[in-house]
Amino acid sequence: MTQQVTKSIIVKGDISHIYSLWANFENFPNFMRYIKSVTITGPGTSHWVMDGPAGMNVDWNAEMTREEKNKRIAWNSKDHKGMITTSGQVTFNSLPHNETEVTIMVNYTVPAGKAGEFLANLFSNPAHRLEQDLKNFKAYAEGLYERLPVTT
Repeated sequence: MTQQVTKSIIVKGDISHIYSLWANFENFPNFMRYIKSVTITGPGTSHWVMDGPAGMNVDWNAEMTREEKNKRIAWNSKDHKGMITTSGQVTFNSLPHNETEVTIMVNYTVPAGKAGEFLANLFSNPAHRLEQDLKNFKAYAEGLYERLPVTT
């Protein structure tokens, strides 16, 4: 089952600052609720760990497939281990008044069978999750993250 989700948000801040925050993937646990850790493993590669149900973790490796400084970052999962496959891109558009539009498009593919059912539950309502992650990123980038209530 493949799902594609696209969401945008406007963040106060210079495009180079906003881009730099996003391009440092190790920042993601600071604003993505279900991401437990991201470890840079090499040039353009990283290892991701996500909280799963019942205290289990789901992990994968990712590779950056395209990087245009202050404009675009694209990626895909590198080794699927029979688990989730992800790909997508985030774009940055400079706006007047020191604002940046951040648009993210993500594809999730989960396998069939019991493992797929388990993973599909992890990614239920991906549009809502992505929207919440973008709101958290906005607050993080604008220095307001600590004041936001956690929503589900």
